[in-house]
Amino acid sequence: MPRIAGQAGPVTGGAGTHADVHVAAVVDQVGRVLGTQAFPATAAGYRAALAWMRAHGELVKVGVEGTGSYGAGLARYLAACGIEVAEVIRPNRRARRQRGKSDAADAVAAAVAALSGEASGVPQSRDGAAESIRALKVARAGSVKARTQAGNQLRDLILTAPEPLRQQLAGQPCGRQADVAARFRPGRPACPAEGAKAAMASVARRHQQLTAEITRLDTMLEELVRHAAPEGFLAKRGVATQVAAALLVTAGDNPGRVRREASFAALCGASPAGASSGKQLRHRPQPRRRPASQLRAVDDRHDPPGPRPAHQGLRRPAHHRGQDQQRDHPLPQALHRPRNLQGPMQTQRPNAINAANQTRSFSSGLDVGASAGRRAFSRTCSR
Repeated sequence: MPRIAGQAGPVTGGAGTHADVHVAAVVDQVGRVLGTQAFPATAAGYRAALAWMRAHGELVKVGVEGTGSYGAGLARYLAACGIEVAEVIRPNRRARRQRGKSDAADAVAAAVAALSGEASGVPQSRDGAAESIRALKVARAGSVKARTQAGNQLRDLILTAPEPLRQQLAGQPCGRQADVAARFRPGRPACPAEGAKAAMASVARRHQQLTAEITRLDTMLEELVRHAAPEGFLAKRGVATQVAAALLVTAGDNPGRVRREASFAALCGASPAGASSGKQLRHRPQPRRRPASQLRAVDDRHDPPGPRPAHQGLRRPAHHRGQDQQRDHPLPQALHRPRNLQGPMQTQRPNAINAANQTRSFSSGLDVGASAGRRAFSRTCSR
């Protein structure tokens, strides 16, 4: 009977994928590294990597980097063998700076991310019509870009061509210019006009070939989209072929991995980001709407003709009110009065008059008290 310590427990694998070599790593349930090994990026290398990881114990999950590029073949092979595959993003930059960069370290980081649940995304299976649509869209995008470049070159050649040739093609649509220029039969290229014709004919024929190629790709895409899209998706929703193709490529051949609309938003990078702290508001508060009973009716017939002033309906601040009124006498306020000219009697404010009266009565009381004291002192001395 084998001992408990000798039994192999469940393990988790990780793979750092590259163009020519894939590096595999295996960790146990507590994250201890059991080993790392490099394998060629071929079908035989995929089989050897899976056998090596299974030799360390029961393989539960494998985290694979770059499931949409270098790791697509390995992820497809592991999924076909019944192994759960987790899509792993690039390693943490802080950890990479602390531990250094190496292929083995990336493989271990992928295994640890799959073990901890940090890497929980299910990669696309890439085994159906959605993968074919993706490949055709890549080819179509390249053809459209090349046709746009050819059209720009033809336009520039027409702009700098000799005057008779330029007048023949100027002012026409790009497609018409390509059709006319493709029928040119240039002579000796030593003449500038004949050299321009030869260049225009070459670019125009390339434009026509790319247009025909785009048309063929569009036909193939339309057939694939009708086959892969749900029944009635294009007709009932009013979705065009290119938009439907983009949605199908995003969902992949295993759309069951996208369970909710929030998952699809996260997949497209459109999830609403939460505030970093409680002091920030990401959304503007909606204005409070008044009930219909409090809204007064507005009749345009009572409004004066002509444009309304910009400040109508706006109350001015308290310290600005009254400044728009015209003063009665602006001239005396601007001119200075001569010093020898006596001005009108200035009226004092009530507070100033009361203060002056109080000061005058106080000073008179002091005078009366002083005179009474002098008389009493003189009578005392005379006695």
